[in-house]
Amino acid sequence: MKIKFTQVSLGFMLLAASSSLSAQADPASGSGSGSMIAPAPVTGEGYSLDFASEQPRTNTLRGGVDIGAAYGNGVAPSGASDVSYQVSPNISFNQTRSRFSWDLSYSPGFTFYQKYSALNQSNQNVASKFSYRLSPHVTFSADESFTKSVGGYLQACQNLSTSCSGGIQSPNNSILAPNTDTITDASSARLTYQFSPGGMVGLSGSFSELSYPHQSQVPGLNNSNSAGGSAFYTHRISGKHYIGATYEYQKYLNHPDGLATLAQSVMLFYTFYIQRSISFSIFGGPQYSDSYGPLPIPTIRSWSPGGGASLNWQGQHNSLIGSYSRKISDGGGLQGAVSYNGVDASIRHQFAAALSGTIGADYSVNKVLDAGAIDNTSGHSISGTATLQRQLGQHFNLMAGYLRLHQSYDIQAINTVPNRNRVWVSIGYQFQRSLGR
Repeated sequence: MKIKFTQVSLGFMLLAASSSLSAQADPASGSGSGSMIAPAPVTGEGYSLDFASEQPRTNTLRGGVDIGAAYGNGVAPSGASDVSYQVSPNISFNQTRSRFSWDLSYSPGFTFYQKYSALNQSNQNVASKFSYRLSPHVTFSADESFTKSVGGYLQACQNLSTSCSGGIQSPNNSILAPNTDTITDASSARLTYQFSPGGMVGLSGSFSELSYPHQSQVPGLNNSNSAGGSAFYTHRISGKHYIGATYEYQKYLNHPDGLATLAQSVMLFYTFYIQRSISFSIFGGPQYSDSYGPLPIPTIRSWSPGGGASLNWQGQHNSLIGSYSRKISDGGGLQGAVSYNGVDASIRHQFAAALSGTIGADYSVNKVLDAGAIDNTSGHSISGTATLQRQLGQHFNLMAGYLRLHQSYDIQAINTVPNRNRVWVSIGYQFQRSLGR
């Protein structure tokens, strides 16, 4: 199977996409005037565990390489354990001007196994963000992310930089496939218009795709894609308080089963910016789904409640992110769209000037919407991660960590290794160059 981008996602890559607004005001200033921001329930962006003093610089070129070793089980289909070695170079670029901001990052990876050399693999990670202020009150933004990985959940969650469970509007990444190639591609674009000092409306569109190039290696898991759009209205009660509503429409399609789900939702939300570095959001409302497929599978229609909450705190020596969401989502590899419930939390603490540690936990439940008509592949997963990182001078850092993952699904590809353990250590080199303004 060839790896290729869709026309939609390729277009966003050329634009170097983003979902953030430029020229934002401080939401906790207490002022009711100036530029508004799009709250978390609208953007669906993940939060960062950076400390307040680690806010990223703009107009920079960054790069480096991480070299590490890991030991874990589930390397082969039999569940065997092995030692692996990783080399992961990375490079990123960001630029901010008066009317636009954009950044681009690329990180390939190469993994070599000690005993199972036939499983040696390469990963690809490309992400881009773009935001352009068309006028003083109209902003266009877009984002694109493409990943080719093996055991992508383990790779993504071991650094705990952002939430590992599915966000409010993000694709479902709560299911870990066995040791085989996994390709994910997600794109979105948004247009916002601030029509008054306290009022904003917006439209957005999104596309995501999940595929397993070697389908025979993942019995019970399916390829899938989703596409849809949404509209929102938000009102700033004061500089710290936002309320609003959002309408979303999504179509989820599975391959090769041909199962499809049309989902619609209307959510009310409230966001409170307690301080510049502390925010809290809550949302909720009704969801409607219409699931259908090739005969003799009957059409199944249902109503269900949706909602959730998220919290972000970035202090000088501590940071915290946490979220809960209940939503209709893509199956993440299961046989059809699902009713998803997920909760996750991570906390980071700075023990000394050059030493910090992070712990995190994630629990998710996926219930296939049309499980009564096909094989019941509903289930749950739970994971916990701990990392310790030490800065070695200006350019080097050392990291060690442990990940435990348990999955309970009636799927052959997962039942062979329901429990995964991974211990790793890595040393990294990073440089940063200012690009001027």
